[in-house]
Amino acid sequence: MDMQTGAVISGDRIRTAEERAANAAKMARALNGAGISMDDCVAIYLRNDFPFFETSAACTLLGAYATPINWHYTAEEAGYILRDCDAKVLVIHTDLLAPIRKAVPDSVTIVAVPTPPEIAAAYGVGAHDTTPAGVHLYDDFIAGQEPWTDAPPASRGTMIYTSGTTGNPKGVRRDPMDEDAQARTAMQVQEGFGVPIDATGIRACMTGPMYHSAPNAYGLGAARNGAAILLQARFDAEDLLRLIDTHKLTHMHVVPTMFIRLLRLPDEVKAKYDVSSLVHVIHGAAPCPPEVKRKMIEWWGPVIYEYYGSTENGIVTIVTPDMAINKTGTVGKPIAENQIRILDDDKNDLPPGEIGEVYIWRPNRTNFTYHKREDARREMDVEGFLTNGDMGWLDEDGCLFLADRKNDMVISGGVNIYPAEIEKALIGMPGVKDCAVFGIPDPEFGEALAAHVEMADASVAPEDVKAYLKEHVAKYKIPREIVFSDGLPREDSGKIFKRKLREPYWEGMPRRI
Repeated sequence: MDMQTGAVISGDRIRTAEERAANAAKMARALNGAGISMDDCVAIYLRNDFPFFETSAACTLLGAYATPINWHYTAEEAGYILRDCDAKVLVIHTDLLAPIRKAVPDSVTIVAVPTPPEIAAAYGVGAHDTTPAGVHLYDDFIAGQEPWTDAPPASRGTMIYTSGTTGNPKGVRRDPMDEDAQARTAMQVQEGFGVPIDATGIRACMTGPMYHSAPNAYGLGAARNGAAILLQARFDAEDLLRLIDTHKLTHMHVVPTMFIRLLRLPDEVKAKYDVSSLVHVIHGAAPCPPEVKRKMIEWWGPVIYEYYGSTENGIVTIVTPDMAINKTGTVGKPIAENQIRILDDDKNDLPPGEIGEVYIWRPNRTNFTYHKREDARREMDVEGFLTNGDMGWLDEDGCLFLADRKNDMVISGGVNIYPAEIEKALIGMPGVKDCAVFGIPDPEFGEALAAHVEMADASVAPEDVKAYLKEHVAKYKIPREIVFSDGLPREDSGKIFKRKLREPYWEGMPRRI
């Protein structure tokens, strides 16, 4: 299939930039008819699909916030976000609706997108031929609508929910962006992701879910800049090589786990595919083992870049291929006049080589708050510099290295997981007296989860704990290892001393994250 400029391709389907724009204008009119106006939220519960792009663009036309939700969530998790963001409309794939339907508030208009065949095949889901009562089909919802023609107000962009250390996700709600701010955001896509503002001729592959912050910014930004986008329905290592070879792909956003799975392919499989079309492959979201990075550069050439940042801060640093070889382990140098300070517990600046908390200032960062939680936003700010909760140091050349996390966040396969959320669910299990969840090394995903549990009932098995958690948290949040303990180590304050639980797992490892 020809990857024409600006088109989005999924399986055997293609939608041009003009078709997406026309649908977005109709969707904007339909959303407005459903009560969406400036500053409202439209929840997107979709895998990567055409309506994801169109609904996001429709929200921009109305000055509303597109709010993607992780479609792995349980009804309990999804319902929390739907209520917290006060969603008025939910756009969802048909096969994903039934598991969360009970958690959708009655006031929410549900727009169902038929699950396309390539996604259904990739995830082993059946056809959904009937539409539940009270649910609109996407094509019917926009059919016959007059295109929205009002001048778009300042863009609100996407409100991504980040998992929170208190156990509940927080929505990163950005201030409206005028034309200058939108231009700065476009420049960030260019400088950070390597996708120029005029992306004509670029053929990019989306391998990661766009409910995550970086894939969302990458996919929407690249499409908006004119790149052709190929959606891989579900990551598969050999299939990705086939797509690169067949479509002569030039750009990609990936996570380190994908590199590890690619490297595990037999040499004869790797040799079948030509990857010489690749120009810029960027990864982030989790630490990449230096040996994995080196092997990928040897295989694909000096086209692999890395970034460090966050949903709140955007992209802060970049690691070039040369830097990856000569500054092993660094997460890069600041780009675009960004600045980094390393502060001690008293908020004093530390010299190069000393470990402290990493604070970041980006001159082009659009100001934001946490939706309904401005106090949490204030807590991360020191003189305009914001922290992600990471601990690290700068070398004499200004390159950043990460040592640990001040908070408990775990990054597994590029996905942020906050143990407090799992602990909050687990403490509700009958017989659980106390628990601690934390990250342990994993050769494929970087980190996995372990749970140490203090039980009143000695007859409970690890499988019982996992079965209970399955009802309350997404599958990927269920700890791989369950350890029962008669008592958990505690600090003088009574708080569980997680470091003592973590240390045996990380002994001999060159990193703690």
